[in-house]
Amino acid sequence: MVTVGLTRRGSRRETVAAALEAVADQVDLEGVRRILVKPNFVATDRPLAATHVDAVRAVLDFLRARYDGSIVVAEGAALSPTWDGFRNYGYESLVKEYGVTLLDLNADDTVEVAVYDRRLRPMRLRLACTAVEADFRISICPPKTHDTVVVTLAIKNIVMGSLVNPHADRRAAAGPGRGTLARIGRMVPGRLRRSSLAERVKGTLLGGPSGSQKMAMHQGIPVINLNLALVAQVVWPDLAVIDGWEGMEGEGPGHGDPVPWRIAIAGTDPLAVDALTAHLMGFEPEGIGYLHYCHRLGLGTADLEEIRTVGDLEPDAALRPFRPHPTVGEQRRWELPEAEELLGLG
Repeated sequence: MVTVGLTRRGSRRETVAAALEAVADQVDLEGVRRILVKPNFVATDRPLAATHVDAVRAVLDFLRARYDGSIVVAEGAALSPTWDGFRNYGYESLVKEYGVTLLDLNADDTVEVAVYDRRLRPMRLRLACTAVEADFRISICPPKTHDTVVVTLAIKNIVMGSLVNPHADRRAAAGPGRGTLARIGRMVPGRLRRSSLAERVKGTLLGGPSGSQKMAMHQGIPVINLNLALVAQVVWPDLAVIDGWEGMEGEGPGHGDPVPWRIAIAGTDPLAVDALTAHLMGFEPEGIGYLHYCHRLGLGTADLEEIRTVGDLEPDAALRPFRPHPTVGEQRRWELPEAEELLGLG
């Protein structure tokens, strides 16, 4: 059985802290020299789409009680400058509070990882070295529905954030030029934003060898699910934390509506954490492509019958179905006949 912490307390910080304490006996930091804490900034100016700084404080409280070495809090925002997120969400104060370093993964040195394009031809993408080389990786994020892969949780958070976008910080010197792509995205009509054309634009126009490696992952729904599992092997988290104090439903991961859930989930098997979270959100893990592939690769446990919870909250009391993204029907058509062979399992 895999043990996962599931808690509900009086505040966000207390709730996350309790989930971590519930699985503290699983966390081994002996010999660790470089810890990466990876929050989530899908948008740098919409708090609902990002990891709240108090959730990160709970993680840092937990770490500093057990570890006095190097901690890097690092993110690579998708379309706008990462440092806008650090400033807007109050992360800069963490440097003095905890002695951590803040890092923009988009500006990091890179290493290559092998994936596939939409025609299943080999393709290479670039990952931030800091994410690859960290001794201990922690992924902390809110639970959100998604426009391509049903839900985005701890595994997807660290994979997509580790892929670099070298152009995210290119902006006009004056204020009005900041976050142009993000603003354009919000102005696109919902029907067009949810279309298969938009998915192709992400991968073809915004991605490419010298473009955003995050966008280059978008090679169609079947292939992005496969690629997420392939990249996950390289940056697999050692600890996964879901800050479910407030989630997002509907048009996630950036345009959805708030869900006041008031829970936290944590564990050292990120797949078990994501599988349980997806289930509590009303989505069965076996119906989510990249979770299925991670399970097939043996990266963790996705079988709900093999997951037990500890903490002050029973799973039945935490069930809260999220309204899925409008394109969820199309997103569920992720299966590839060639997947086993492409994953090296055939």
